[in-house]
Amino acid sequence: MSDSFNSQYPSIEHLRERARQRMPRFAFEYLEGGCFSEINLRRNTDEIREVQLKPWYLNDYPGSDLRTELFGKTYDAPFGVSPIGLQGLMWPRATEILAKAAHQHNIPFILSTVATASIETVAELTEGNAWFQLYHPTEDDLRNKLIDRAADAGFPTLVILADTPTFAYRPKEIKNGLSIPPQMSVRNVIQMMTHPTWSFSQLFAGAPEFKTMKPYIPDGLNMKHLGLFMNKTFSGRLSSDKISAIRDRWKGKLVIKGVVNAEDAEKAIGLGVDGIIVSNHGGRQLDVGQSTIKPLTALAKEFGDRTTLMLDSGVRNGPDVACALASGAKFAFMGRSFMYGVGALGEAGGDHTMTMLKRQLQQVMEQVACEKVSDFPKHLLS
Repeated sequence: MSDSFNSQYPSIEHLRERARQRMPRFAFEYLEGGCFSEINLRRNTDEIREVQLKPWYLNDYPGSDLRTELFGKTYDAPFGVSPIGLQGLMWPRATEILAKAAHQHNIPFILSTVATASIETVAELTEGNAWFQLYHPTEDDLRNKLIDRAADAGFPTLVILADTPTFAYRPKEIKNGLSIPPQMSVRNVIQMMTHPTWSFSQLFAGAPEFKTMKPYIPDGLNMKHLGLFMNKTFSGRLSSDKISAIRDRWKGKLVIKGVVNAEDAEKAIGLGVDGIIVSNHGGRQLDVGQSTIKPLTALAKEFGDRTTLMLDSGVRNGPDVACALASGAKFAFMGRSFMYGVGALGEAGGDHTMTMLKRQLQQVMEQVACEKVSDFPKHLLS
């Protein structure tokens, strides 16, 4: 494919500022927000950027290669798109835009259970190469239906979410009355009226819905009752029995997202999980927890040769990806960075952001003389 790069927005910071201008405040704050005082949200990125790499300037250096093998498939870069709920609320058709771009760039796209495009739509856009992230349902029958739909769509990897055992306390969302569709307060209506590009795009795309869940939602529910239905439908806390049941049913690769300690990692590996994404849900669930880079570093030392470790939460740009890989991750996932790109540039945002991140990571590799992604740990300054 021909990569698209808009030189007016050469960094995530530029994309973020442009997205802030184009999105209604309630949508942008949903994208940006964390829980409570947002301490861990900031800690995630701050502590990744405390990692330092060692360059070699006098060694022979044939060049660098971003290609990375993960679960038997070779991807063009060692990063992918994190699962993001309510993408279509933040920017119309964002799920479809990012799924299509990820497929074109040959990087993983993880579809959330509560995204605004269905399993089947994303399977068509990615030719079955997306991953599916499961919020664990309360009822086994619904769990099985969702797993079977992902298998029928050809998805190779199922991601079980571990880091949302309870609903988060997010002051910005509470104040904004966030729902699907957004609560029609005077403030929200004014925000939509003053952001016509978002509003007309939303009108054209149609009201955002939980498309994967739509077949199981009773007709005619108002927003209050829809919220109650979703609260009753999902049980976020995992257990050994729940994981074992999923492992027995799912024949593809199985990943747990949200593990941050050795006890949980040991248990997950013993239950037959193929990989772990070290994550704290982007700092949106636990404000008093660790950043993600510190548990990743500890887990890599103990489990790096026993499972595939990946990182999500706090990663924003190419240098952050490099630091994650140097610290023991085989792969890194990002959510907000890609959504900034879509918010800033619409249909072109996914392609632009992925192109930019590849260029940034390539520059770091060339600067430090890192030939392969797997060589990054050799450059880590302890």
